Amino acid sequence: MTNILIAGVGGQGTLLASRVLGRYAMISGKDCKLSEIHGMSQRGGSVVTHVRIGDKIYSPVIWEGSADVILAFETLEAARVKHYLKKGGVLLVNSEKILPMPCITGAAEYPVGLQEKIQETCENVCFIKAQAWALEAGSAKATNIVMLGALCKLCGLDKGVMAQAVAECVPEKFRALNLKAFELGFERV
Repeated sequence: MTNILIAGVGGQGTLLASRVLGRYAMISGKDCKLSEIHGMSQRGGSVVTHVRIGDKIYSPVIWEGSADVILAFETLEAARVKHYLKKGGVLLVNSEKILPMPCITGAAEYPVGLQEKIQETCENVCFIKAQAWALEAGSAKATNIVMLGALCKLCGLDKGVMAQAVAECVPEKFRALNLKAFELGFERV
């Protein structure tokens, strides 16, 4: 069984990433359960998705300390959910930051030294410039797909099957862009 937690903010494509992982599981002949937890996602709030893949999955929920992988589409979101990671698990983080509303309005400050604090408390952390690579592919909206490419490489998932899942889950007019983003994520990790 593989437990993957995806954390981001509204509009980053966490839900599409979970659907791609679900499709990956189906193509691979595995069972998959998904659970989505939305904050104020339309206003840039936190969105967390639980993805569980295995021979037979009974519950969609990942318990604290049991995630094999966390895909964090933003550094602050990584800090919020890192307690879900199991010992020896992989934390893959998009290093570009997105300021939450309290920081934008001046009511709070974005934490200083957040990457260093995360690295101190997690064994296997990989920070990547997923948003920059997505822009290179053609759109910042493909950050989620860059992250899936990196996930494939880091965790030894079947690249061809994941690429097929991406192709089947994105609209045809964005397929080439997303497959390029997937390749960049895979190649650069």
